[in-house]
Amino acid sequence: MKHYLLSIQQPDGGAPAPEILEPIMKEVAAFNEELRASGAWVFSGGLHDPGAATVVRVRDDEVLITDGPYAEGKEHVGGLSVIAAPDLDAALEWARKLARATTLPVEVRPFQGEPGEHLA
Repeated sequence: MKHYLLSIQQPDGGAPAPEILEPIMKEVAAFNEELRASGAWVFSGGLHDPGAATVVRVRDDEVLITDGPYAEGKEHVGGLSVIAAPDLDAALEWARKLARATTLPVEVRPFQGEPGEHLA
């Protein structure tokens, strides 16, 4: 089984109103339950807004630390799931379910190598 990253692309701005967010979170919880029951779940979690990010970079042998996101944009990664799937088609099916649950775009990216190479 390969590992795939499913990253939720969230629009910038505040959280939706509770009457919009609550049904979405119920759908996400159901998605996570299905993912775990199938044995495909590896890891998942939501992220704070980009304003909580800190960027660390090297410039001219000096390490610089900057508050805020690395890039300006209209979207950011709002959450992620790492899943185990036999192939891209299976990973895309999980992404379809997650996109339906969140109502947001989901990017699918395979990890390089085999799971044993990046899991301790």
